[in-house]
Amino acid sequence: MFSFEIIEKHGGHEEVILCTNKDVGLKAIIAIHNTTLGPALGGTRMWTYKTDEEALVDVLRLSKGMTYKAAVSGLNLGGGKAVIIGDPKRDKTEGLFRAFGRYIESLNGRYFTAEDVGTNVADMEFINMETRFVTGIDTRHGGSGDPSPFTAHGVLMGIKACVKEKLNSDSLRGVRIAVQGVGNVGYHLVEFLHEEGAVITITDTDRERVEKTAQKFNCKTVAPDQIYSVDADIFAPCALGAVVNDDTLPQFKFKIIAGGANNQLKEPRHGDALKERGILYAPDYVINAGGLMNVYVELEGYSRERAHNMTKQIYHNLMKVFATAKEENITTYKAADRVAEARIEMVGRIKRSHLGKSLRPFNSLKVDQR
Repeated sequence: MFSFEIIEKHGGHEEVILCTNKDVGLKAIIAIHNTTLGPALGGTRMWTYKTDEEALVDVLRLSKGMTYKAAVSGLNLGGGKAVIIGDPKRDKTEGLFRAFGRYIESLNGRYFTAEDVGTNVADMEFINMETRFVTGIDTRHGGSGDPSPFTAHGVLMGIKACVKEKLNSDSLRGVRIAVQGVGNVGYHLVEFLHEEGAVITITDTDRERVEKTAQKFNCKTVAPDQIYSVDADIFAPCALGAVVNDDTLPQFKFKIIAGGANNQLKEPRHGDALKERGILYAPDYVINAGGLMNVYVELEGYSRERAHNMTKQIYHNLMKVFATAKEENITTYKAADRVAEARIEMVGRIKRSHLGKSLRPFNSLKVDQR
C-alpha cells in the first residue's frame, strides 16, 4: 500500500502520516501538502476504500487541492487532508475518533482538520476531546458548525460569475441548472438557486432525498445516469468527483460547469476538451472554497456574518481566473493553478527574504486554548 513512488507522483508533499490503532479499529492517513502560506487545513473523509492504495491516492490528491484552494482564495493556510478507512454508517465510534484526534494533536498545529464526506459535527466533537486543532465543531462550543451552507453560498457566487462571463447576465432568473447530488451542499445550493428564480433539475442516488428536495423547491428530477444529458445551461456537480470524463463529455449540452464537488475532471485532458467544446468550467477548488473560508474565520474568532461576506469573494476570484485564461489563452483549470502558484511563490519569497528577522509568521493563527 505505502509507496514512495505514489507519494512522489502526486505533488511533493511535506509529510504523510499513517495512523493505526487496533484497539478501536483505526486505519487513517494524514497528508500535509504545503505549509508555505500557513498551517495545513483540510477535512477528514471516512470512506469504504477498496484498497489502502486507493485511500493513499485520494488523500494525496485532496491535500494538494487544499493547498491550491487556500492559495487562490487569498487565505493564509496550507493544504492538508485526512482519510479514515471504514464504513461511516457502521464503523464510527467515540474511541476511533478520539484515537485519531491524538494523531492530530501530535502534529502540534501543522494540520487542522474539519468534517468532510462521511464525517459530521458530532465526529469533530470527539476529535476535539483530544486536540484543539479541529474546526467545524458545534456552535455551543464556539465553533461554526456545519460548513455546507457556506460552501453552497460560495458555489452560488461562482455560478453568478460564470453566468456573467458566459451569458453576459447578472440574473439567474430562468437559467436552467442541473444539480447532481442533493446532500448537504447540494441541498443548500438548490435552496439558493430557487430563491434566485432558476429552473432546477436534480438527481441523487438517495431517491427519498430527491423527492423531498424536489417537492420543497419545485424541481424537476431525473435518474442519476440521466443528469449528464439534461438540456440545461449549467451543470452543477455536488457529489463525488471525476464526473467530467470520456463517457459523460459526449452527452453534455451545457454551456457552463460549476458545482461544489472536488476533483470534477477525471483527468486534466478533460478540462482541455471542455475548452475545445466552448464549455466554461469553474475550477472546482476555486468555486467550492466557501466551506474553507468559513472554518478559516473560525480559527480567527468566529463571525457568521464575516464568513458569509467572505464567500462573496469567490465571484471575484473566478473572474480573475477567467481573465487569466483569456489573457494567456489557456484553460480555466490551468489559469487557476497559475493564480494559486503565483501567490505561493510570492509569499515563499517574502518568507525566505526575511529569514532571521523579527517578523510575525504567516502561519500564526489565534486558536482557542480550551
